[in-house]
Amino acid sequence: MKRRVFTTAILVACFAVCLAAVGGLAGKWKGSLKDPEGNDHQFHLVLNTDAEKLTGTAQAEGDPLTINDGKITGDNFSFTLKDPDGHVIPVDGKYIAAGDSISLNFTEDAMKHHVTFVRDGQ
Repeated sequence: MKRRVFTTAILVACFAVCLAAVGGLAGKWKGSLKDPEGNDHQFHLVLNTDAEKLTGTAQAEGDPLTINDGKITGDNFSFTLKDPDGHVIPVDGKYIAAGDSISLNFTEDAMKHHVTFVRDGQ
């Protein structure tokens, strides 16, 4: 009996941690990336979560792009963006609750990029 109660308590705790991580991903985020020429590019994300579904927008220069096919699995997530030329950009990331940051990886024009985002206080 004690084992069953202990196992149930552990499962409830794990579920609560997953829900906290998913809820923590929602909001406004900002990050930057230096290109090979040394120019700094600002990125902004607005993320919305609904269980394991991720929606929102991503913006660098120009108009915001809609997040498509957004999925959340624990602390990891993925989505795609379609640039103005119609190219699909796959993005994968990880939410780091301890530092309240997001780590993103994407490939554009055959170049792999990594950007760390922090909460946007605006």
